[in-house]
Amino acid sequence: MAGMEQATKVDRILQEITAVNRRLEGMDTAKTSLTTETKSMPLDIAGFQSRVTGLEHRMATVEAHVHTVLDKDQELEFLRSKLIDLEDRSQRDIICLFGFPEHAEGTDTPSFLRSILRQLTETVFEPPLEFQRAHRLGPKRKDGTSKPRPIIACLLRHEQVHQLLSAA
Repeated sequence: MAGMEQATKVDRILQEITAVNRRLEGMDTAKTSLTTETKSMPLDIAGFQSRVTGLEHRMATVEAHVHTVLDKDQELEFLRSKLIDLEDRSQRDIICLFGFPEHAEGTDTPSFLRSILRQLTETVFEPPLEFQRAHRLGPKRKDGTSKPRPIIACLLRHEQVHQLLSAA
């Protein structure tokens, strides 16, 4: 009986050794697989590094473009405000007169305006009113029944605009 127990123990030991051996073989396969994957990692890392470098370069280019656009946007806003200011200034000396019949001014609109404005406002302008330009607004109308076109005049001196408007 003692011989049988020993045989059973030896069989168990052999079974356990076989199980351990199988586990070691599985670990060896896993180790080989890990070694292969680890060897390919530097190539993957190098690929990622080149991609990151490319992305960094593209981001720097985009940031430079964004700064350029922002600078241009600020310049455009400055120019827009300057344009509005210039338009306002250029229109300060302009008066628009309505209700005068067509051709009442003849061929010399500034002379007509000097005399008619002196009569209408009952004011003597010193120095006399001087115009940069004075003319009817818009094209001549074909039908004679429509209302007359306004006369637009740009005075040479801004002070005379205020004097004229105060007298009116």
